[in-house]
Amino acid sequence: MLKFPYGISDFEKLISESYYYLDRTDRIPLIEQAGMQLLFLRPRRFGKSLLLDMLANYYDLAKAEQFETLFGDLFIGENPTPLHNQYFVMKWDFSTVLPEEGTKQQKKVLYDYINQRILGCVADYADYLDKVTIHDDAMISFASLLKAIQKTPHKLYLFIDEYDNFANEVMMSQVNQTMHNPERYKALVHGEGLLKTVFKNIKAAATGNGLDRVFITGVSPVVLADMSSGYNIVVNIYRRQEFNDLCGFHETEVREILSQVIEHCKLSEERYEEAFKIMKDFYNGYCFSTQDKSEVYNPTLTLYFLDNLLRTCEYPEDLLDHNLAMDRNRLNYIAKLPHGAEVVENAVDESRPLAVPKLHDRFGIEDMLLHEQREKELASLLYYLGVLTMDGKVALGKLKLRIPNLVIHSLYVEKLRQLLLPKVHDEDYQEAVEIFFLKGDLQPLCDFIEPRFDVFSNRDYRWQAEIAVKTAFMMLLFDDRLYVVDSEPELKRCYADLTLIARPDARQYEILDHLLEFKFIKLTDLALSNEQVRELTTEQLKALPLVKTAFEQAKKQLKKYRLVIEKRHGTVLKLQTTAVVALGFERLLWL
Repeated sequence: MLKFPYGISDFEKLISESYYYLDRTDRIPLIEQAGMQLLFLRPRRFGKSLLLDMLANYYDLAKAEQFETLFGDLFIGENPTPLHNQYFVMKWDFSTVLPEEGTKQQKKVLYDYINQRILGCVADYADYLDKVTIHDDAMISFASLLKAIQKTPHKLYLFIDEYDNFANEVMMSQVNQTMHNPERYKALVHGEGLLKTVFKNIKAAATGNGLDRVFITGVSPVVLADMSSGYNIVVNIYRRQEFNDLCGFHETEVREILSQVIEHCKLSEERYEEAFKIMKDFYNGYCFSTQDKSEVYNPTLTLYFLDNLLRTCEYPEDLLDHNLAMDRNRLNYIAKLPHGAEVVENAVDESRPLAVPKLHDRFGIEDMLLHEQREKELASLLYYLGVLTMDGKVALGKLKLRIPNLVIHSLYVEKLRQLLLPKVHDEDYQEAVEIFFLKGDLQPLCDFIEPRFDVFSNRDYRWQAEIAVKTAFMMLLFDDRLYVVDSEPELKRCYADLTLIARPDARQYEILDHLLEFKFIKLTDLALSNEQVRELTTEQLKALPLVKTAFEQAKKQLKKYRLVIEKRHGTVLKLQTTAVVALGFERLLWL
């Protein structure tokens, strides 16, 4: 019976209870060759903990008798390295260490946790180790453990999961304080800061004092950069070509396992292609290496979808796993930093791709607060958080970044609504949106947007005016429960402004598919004042020569795009084309 390990990061449980496991053990030799102290970064909920637990089981000398059971059916079981089951293994999971208000309280919580892990290590290897003494200062306890290890033929392999988690929580939960009073964060990473002290001891332990290897996972390099010399010997492997898919599924792998689920549910080939299209639109698109351009699927979201489909033979209603929704907090954090809102807005503007000279590996919180460094650091941080990904090179060799998929796009759109329309709630415009989805009548939504257009007018210096209009509609029309929403989709080397193609499982609701094209006319070109434009009727405005020309251009483009879309999606479409012409930031007309 096929079982998906959604939410399971216990490798032994996964193997012993016959859960589905995508074998990446062929990378173990490459990991060994990469260095003795390694840093591997990936966004939250990207399978890092399972990877780390798999490695811990492989190297654990206490698991030697279980090697064949755990790894016999995997690549490494047939091709083991000499180091398998040769280490004392200890794991620290900093995601379980909650941030505390005071420095003394935080130190006690962290040191109590490390002491507990040391006691667990002593219990696991009681037959190998002499007495280890535990002190209030966990670094003294750590030294005692290493001294006991040095009396044996083996050394320690230390695994640290989510190394930056509780420091990030301190940083992000107090963004305003961090900007003006960063003492709480600095107490962790600067000078003789708590976290810096821990990593200085790890660094010292690796100089012939019983600690041989360290494997660290996390989300971003910010905390490591702020610790500076406290831990400057780590090798970054997270953007190496050979590790691009270390956590993540390839398209062929998704297709293979999806076919098994479809067969179990006795669904048609058509449903198979539908399900695959949904997964590709919503979960694919991540790239972590400039050498390996292949994209990978988010493993947690992929398993979330497959698990739902296997259990119910239906797609999950909400394609965003709520366990991943905490990424909203990361976008909120970025948006509150100086110029952070600009970077969030620019990421959504697909007409002008966000590009940086390079992704930064070493930048701290203070770097992000400097005016002259804002975009490259903030864009790099968005990449590490998983809400931007690599998309090739552009002019002058700059690295192009893009939103990876529709799940992440929905988080951006939600944040844009909060930034630009903070006092507007869903229920304020939902009826107008539903009328458009069902009937194609855009007037109620135009009536809603017009009095709020001043929000966008002051962005005209950064955005093309047409982009501002499109963004206003996209923010309100974006609904991934019903539609695959695409801004600037490529249609045979031409680009439509906005498409809303109904999800296959949403066609039962009789909603229309939509293709929209936007035009913008400056009031100075019309030779009309704001007051005159507001006073003229819709019919009078549509009769103006410039307006008629704009509509004719839009309809011509819509006709061309329509042919491509209908060829792509077939007879299931109920496609309505809509041309929208904005007259300055005063009036909206549509046909």
